[in-house]
Amino acid sequence: MKCSLLTSIALASVGQAVATNQHPNVVVILCDDMGYSDLGCYGGEVKTPHIDALGFQGTRFTQFKNTGRSCPTRAALVTGCYQHAVGMGWMTAVDEHRPGYRGQIVEDIPTIAEVFKANGYDTYMSGKWHLTADGAVLEPNGSVPFKRGFDKYYGALVGGGGYYKPRALYDNEQLVTEFNEDYYYTTAITNNAVSFINDHSADNPLFMYLAHYAPHLPLEAPQERIDKCKDRYRVGFDVLREQRFNRMKELGLIDANMTLPMFEVEFNNNRPTWESLTDKQRENWINDMATYAAMIEMMDDGIGEVIDALKEKGMYENTIFMFLSDNGATSESGYIKQIMADLSNTPYRSYKKWVFQGGTSTPFILTYGDQTKNNAGAINREVAHVIDILPTCVELASLDFPEEFRGRKTELDGISIAPALENKSLPERNLYFEHESSSAIISDNWKLVRMDALHPWELINLATDPFEQNDLSTQYPEKVKELEAMWTTWGESQPVFPLEYRGWGDRIKHYKSLNPEQKGDY
Repeated sequence: MKCSLLTSIALASVGQAVATNQHPNVVVILCDDMGYSDLGCYGGEVKTPHIDALGFQGTRFTQFKNTGRSCPTRAALVTGCYQHAVGMGWMTAVDEHRPGYRGQIVEDIPTIAEVFKANGYDTYMSGKWHLTADGAVLEPNGSVPFKRGFDKYYGALVGGGGYYKPRALYDNEQLVTEFNEDYYYTTAITNNAVSFINDHSADNPLFMYLAHYAPHLPLEAPQERIDKCKDRYRVGFDVLREQRFNRMKELGLIDANMTLPMFEVEFNNNRPTWESLTDKQRENWINDMATYAAMIEMMDDGIGEVIDALKEKGMYENTIFMFLSDNGATSESGYIKQIMADLSNTPYRSYKKWVFQGGTSTPFILTYGDQTKNNAGAINREVAHVIDILPTCVELASLDFPEEFRGRKTELDGISIAPALENKSLPERNLYFEHESSSAIISDNWKLVRMDALHPWELINLATDPFEQNDLSTQYPEKVKELEAMWTTWGESQPVFPLEYRGWGDRIKHYKSLNPEQKGDY
């Protein structure tokens, strides 16, 4: 693995206990499958006052990238490395017995919690883990939160399921199987996070990973919350998409001279309009969008409760907050969901799973509780990536990073983006993407991208075409060859190859036949 680490981060022996007045608390908040423009502070009509407050008092990044899918993004976040380097090149659905595709994070690279814990922090996680192979916690890895550095954990190990009876739900090491009639997963994630803060000793600084399952798909929310959101969606997706785009201009997130691109479905010669849908389709879309919005708004309510708990504990001003989504909105489950995702990912192309901008662009907020340390309302256009979160935490929290970890020399693919908070440019570098053979490289203002390895490469000039509308590959064939060679070299070092072409079900069946111990779900 070829990695880089910002020189300002010292590689040193693991530190001892630290004083809270010298090291800040850090809260990293991750939501699931939420589009780039859903938040109010990114142009959306969803009511997110608490997240918006973090955004407006701190820095919002416009060019922050994820891996395009849940498991790989979470692996990159907790390790500071590309997902293949830590065994999570695909999903937790199966262990493929290939180095880049073990279905869970490897043992010999530290997690963000292990780094904080080694530096004297108390470490907590509440929410979705999704880094353990389904149905088989492989030893000696122990790739579960309570064995990878978290002092306390509450949440589901798996990536999907319902909100009223989530699967593989753990309270520390105890499997939870009974739920009362008032149980709702988002609320439980919040309640446990608040409980961790309330029980926390002020003698040590705190690191918390708050990993919500919301919004994912418009699955389940209390009916009264859904009903409160319905009216705002009756105007239809055409109008809402225009409104979002215009608000993004007003907020300074995109240039005022930009033109709203076509719907992604127009690439399939089937551009919908609100009027072209049947009455039933329109009602389905309104109900689904209202459910989706309600789920985000309940998450936002909970984030407000976490902030209040930190304030009541006297910890808020000495806390750094980061907020992001693991990937873009998903087009899973049919035509109506695809139109929903087109709205959520405004103004970008494509969806979760693919590495076009709609799949890999995420709202990212970084703010201090101490307002004197913030550049309030700042908008940063530096290109950054989820692999940068761990090294950024290391620098901002003044941590020692283990040079050796369980016998392996530890290097990071990410860099600290702390200089961007002072309006400094980040070092030049290339960013790489691969998921289910959907592939890309961003180098300078060029992006080489393909839907999958069975489709041709497209060459995009992001400086003039940030919404990926114009393929320049035939005009600049030498640039295509150059970037493809760079991507291939990276893929060989990760390890990405060989690429897998089997569909979801066939892929799982094939690799489970090589691993009979992995029986299936929890």
